[in-house]
Amino acid sequence: MTLTKAAIRASINSPIARTLTHKPHGKAANDNGQNGTIDQDVFEASLRYFAKHGLSAAAEARQQAEKCFHADDKTGCTWWLAICRMLDRRMAAQLSKKFEAEDLSAIA
Repeated sequence: MTLTKAAIRASINSPIARTLTHKPHGKAANDNGQNGTIDQDVFEASLRYFAKHGLSAAAEARQQAEKCFHADDKTGCTWWLAICRMLDRRMAAQLSKKFEAEDLSAIA
C-alpha cells in the first residue's frame, strides 16, 4: 500500500475562513440625516405613521402637508413635510418645489 501526500491548504485562504472573517462595515448607504444625526421626534413619528399606513404613509403625509399649506399652517406643514421627507425624500423634494412655486405665485 502506497501513501500519497495531499497538499496542505493554509487555513487563512480557505473559503470557510474567508466567509467567517468579519470585515468592518462603513456607514449604511440609506442612513438619513447629516453625519448620522436625525431629529428623533420626526423619526419616531414617521415610524409610527408608517406602521399605521404602510407603504402609502409618504403619500398620506404629503396630503397632510398640502392641507396644512393651504390652511396657512406653517408649523404643521413643516412637520408633515419632515415626515414625508423621512419616508420618501424624492416625494418631499417635489412637494417643497410645489410649495415654493405656489407661494411665489400667490405673492405675484
